Amino acid sequence: MTASTGTAGIPSDAAAEWVERWDSQQEGYVPQREERFAVLADAVAGALAGVADPVIVDLGCGPGSLTARLAERLPGASFIGVDADPLLLGLARAHYGPAAAWVLADLADPAWAEALPETIHAAVSSTALHWMSRDSLAELYRTLGARTAPGGIFADADHMPLPDGRLNGLADAVGAGRAERSGATGREEWGPWWEAALADERLAPLRAAARPLPEAGSAGAAEHHHGSNLLTADEHAGLLRAAGYRSAGTLWQAGDDHLVVAVR
Repeated sequence: MTASTGTAGIPSDAAAEWVERWDSQQEGYVPQREERFAVLADAVAGALAGVADPVIVDLGCGPGSLTARLAERLPGASFIGVDADPLLLGLARAHYGPAAAWVLADLADPAWAEALPETIHAAVSSTALHWMSRDSLAELYRTLGARTAPGGIFADADHMPLPDGRLNGLADAVGAGRAERSGATGREEWGPWWEAALADERLAPLRAAARPLPEAGSAGAAEHHHGSNLLTADEHAGLLRAAGYRSAGTLWQAGDDHLVVAVR
């Protein structure tokens, strides 16, 4: 486990380019992504109103997109960004620098919590926790529940299947419509983004730390993509209540895109 801040040894213009390109391809999967970020920030700011110097943990922070938006909204907060991918975390360090303490750790390994102070005030995530198994997620929630101050908040924005499978097709239609209206169609996809990032020599220091360059025609970075645990929003809420949060439920939803929030 490594915690550090800094430039990650890559040119700042390259980091800016690749973070912007990441945000663009993510918008293809999350139409109106900035609105999702804003709603999550509304919830966190509301929960932490009056809290001096709150500590906020971004779970699966990637290249720092959510942390950066929250830092603008909550300039007095301290942030810890945690991710298991060295390349994405390196981009966060290089582009956003001291906006957070950037921690390389696997959330499925209980040792990740060594990076946390005894008390935190919020834990947030966006499109990152769906890959964890139910048991690992329950353990993660218990860890967060034990460290979160009374009145503190957990907020996770992600695609979560609807409890009635017949509605998931309609949720797909809603997502497609939102993508069309927001101009998010035809974006670069996740796999090609990784293939291009791993081929960019400007990112060589991060690539060397992350993984070998994939061979031509190989699955490449797609091997590092995780599936979904298929937990519904209600199932997430149940795990959060079992972990010690007093209240938990869906605060915002558009099709299968949910913001699940829990209050300690």
